[in-house]
Amino acid sequence: MVHKDDNPLELFRKISLDERTVKNTIGNSSKITSDLIAVIHQAGVSGGCDRTIGYLLHTVATTYYGKALVHRPTLLNYIASSKIKTRAQLDAAYSFLDNKDFNLTEFEEACGVGVEVSLADIEEIVEHIFQQNLTTILALRYRTNVGEYIGHVLRYLPWADPSTVKTVIEAKMFELLGPRTAADNVKPPRVEEVSPGFLSFSMYLLLSVASPSEYELNPYSRFPQPGKNFLAHTKVLFSDGSVLRCKNTKELLHKHLKVTGGKVYTRFPFEPNGYWSFINLLYFQAMFANFGLAKNRGGCCYLRYDDTNPEAEKKEHINHIEEIVKWMGWEPFKITYTSDYFQELYNFAVELIQTGHAYVDHQNAEEIKEYREKKINSPWRERPIEESLMLFDEMRRGLIEEGHATLRMKQDMQNDNYNMFDLIAYHIKFTPHPHARDKWCIYPTNDFAHCIVDSLENITHSLCTLEFETRRASYYWLLHSLGLYMPYVWEYSRLNVTNTVMSKRKLNYVVTNKYVDGWDDPRLLTLAGLRRRGVTPTSINAFIRGLGITRSDGSMIHVSRLEHHIREELNITAPRTMVVLNPLKVVITNMEPGKVIEIDAEKWPDTGRNDPSAFYKVPFSRVVYIEQSDFRKEDSKNYYGLAPGKSVRLRYAFQIKCTNVVFADDKETVREIHAVYYPELKTKLKGALHWVAASSPGKEEPLKVEVRLFEKLFNSENPAELGDGWLTDINPNSKVVVSDAYALSTIKDAVVGDTFQFERLGYFAVDKSSTPGKLVFNRTVRLGDRKTKRQM
Repeated sequence: MVHKDDNPLELFRKISLDERTVKNTIGNSSKITSDLIAVIHQAGVSGGCDRTIGYLLHTVATTYYGKALVHRPTLLNYIASSKIKTRAQLDAAYSFLDNKDFNLTEFEEACGVGVEVSLADIEEIVEHIFQQNLTTILALRYRTNVGEYIGHVLRYLPWADPSTVKTVIEAKMFELLGPRTAADNVKPPRVEEVSPGFLSFSMYLLLSVASPSEYELNPYSRFPQPGKNFLAHTKVLFSDGSVLRCKNTKELLHKHLKVTGGKVYTRFPFEPNGYWSFINLLYFQAMFANFGLAKNRGGCCYLRYDDTNPEAEKKEHINHIEEIVKWMGWEPFKITYTSDYFQELYNFAVELIQTGHAYVDHQNAEEIKEYREKKINSPWRERPIEESLMLFDEMRRGLIEEGHATLRMKQDMQNDNYNMFDLIAYHIKFTPHPHARDKWCIYPTNDFAHCIVDSLENITHSLCTLEFETRRASYYWLLHSLGLYMPYVWEYSRLNVTNTVMSKRKLNYVVTNKYVDGWDDPRLLTLAGLRRRGVTPTSINAFIRGLGITRSDGSMIHVSRLEHHIREELNITAPRTMVVLNPLKVVITNMEPGKVIEIDAEKWPDTGRNDPSAFYKVPFSRVVYIEQSDFRKEDSKNYYGLAPGKSVRLRYAFQIKCTNVVFADDKETVREIHAVYYPELKTKLKGALHWVAASSPGKEEPLKVEVRLFEKLFNSENPAELGDGWLTDINPNSKVVVSDAYALSTIKDAVVGDTFQFERLGYFAVDKSSTPGKLVFNRTVRLGDRKTKRQM
């Protein structure tokens, strides 16, 4: 019973819920708020409890109903007394209560009450798993994903304490690998000092699993096995106070499992229209969730084209999407189209009318919008079933004009959820379909088709972003009304990255109004922009995997985390070279004209010095070029560049000393430097300057290239917060073009897409605008600050 004097805010704080959960619960649903208050009193913890008990009580109030409600007092007693103390135990308890008559002994056995997993039990399973994965662990050493192996152990021992499992695994790794070497003994920084650009995925994982739960240990461990798909998916609350609790019957689930063999089936749905250019990190996140889950569980993932709009679907868009999926490293189990099921969808629409769950409506779009805003039923909502059947048949046969009729689902116009406001199921369009040809003049909406096709394709896990969470009610309402198998629906947080915009509307605006140079501008986080910038699918997938698949809605991910993963891969795959952006001529006065010395420079620094492929030849001659910023007319204490009378080392080459400065006519601008070199001197100096020499004797200038230096497109981390002023936040220096940089001739044959590390400058990729006479490079990402400093 809810006490009238209860203050929900204070009561929820007493059970140790965090402020965000408290405010979301109170702000989002009065029904859940009252349920949670009742649960707290029923559990006898209105005076307060620890965080574990509090969150389990919150779960009870927000997730489960039905048969288990009868036994809720017993369940709450087990939670309050800490006999049930993990989410895994709670799930098992509900599974038992929802499908069996209550028997105390069987109940305690089903949810692990009193089960004590010994240290010896954990060690035995850890030993078994290490033997199975020995080769991988030895190869990765301390870069091993500890969380993944914790998840493996918990699948064998579901009631084991995750923290103890983590301790045993780490001890086993030390026993196997010994102390960390200099290469892998990196001390994790304090969390508040973390610089995301320098953290590896493994370090992020270690920081995030200090108190791991089995739902946080790897990106896919939170998802249930298909065989558990008889649990309740959701509850649909109606305005009359009734509740629909949607779940599969055992018969439906048995039929489904017989078809799938118990495998995971997911789908990556995409609308093949002209907006494929919008594909950005959000779509990569969806690919990772759907294709990744199927791959992780040894299952199948469809690539499905939601081609319900005949006016937008084009074959060239379909080809683009397939190429994108393959570029990202994913292989569809099967490619399907919603239009493949048009006949089945039509049959289900007829069935929906016959059961009184749909009607033909004659309101136009403006009237529908007005009635929805006022929560008023359509005047045609209660028309006879036979009349709607007849009119729907006339719609199918093309006897009703476009815009004069729709088929609407009879849901609940007074519902608190606007996605239950009698959604449109079918509309008329006298447009041939690129896939179905001219067979149809009525087409299903995505609201009607999406969930039905999920069911027909036996999808086990239907994954989408959190903005679709309110559609869950209509999704399950429709499947329940048709008596169809129901997939498990789970929404994850939409990926938001700093210093950019992700919405279609804003992306379209900056492109069409020429704030950027098209959809493939490297400053955009679109597919085309990322590819042109030189970003690889491997680094994108690593970035998304590092974030996991969570429901932490509204979180903003710093772009430096993406840059970190890009940098980590290019550090391994991009050969080194030297390029000077703003050349300053240096004449080596004690070197005879025409003389050229071949210098060994490192192409692959991490390769053994005995491997010839690790090096390339660099010509060193009387005239070399350094960066203008690497020379000052006056030296200073912490400056490691060249200055009058000062010596520096040229990378891979010799020490030089500035002996003279030649100024232009204005007596300020430095035109060239005169220096001497010391071929035998081995004195160590702080820092080393990159440089480029003429490519052949008698040729003053090296290879000229164009270099485009890209920075963040927006100055603010979250430009969307600026409202209508978001365009004023565009960084005017987000693109700087250096037209006449000097490069080594060793890269003259580079082709579009080739990537290099320009030493001390960053990673660069050859752009498509390159010509036979001049290469153009885009900066993919800067070097990490530590690496830049180390190479100085």
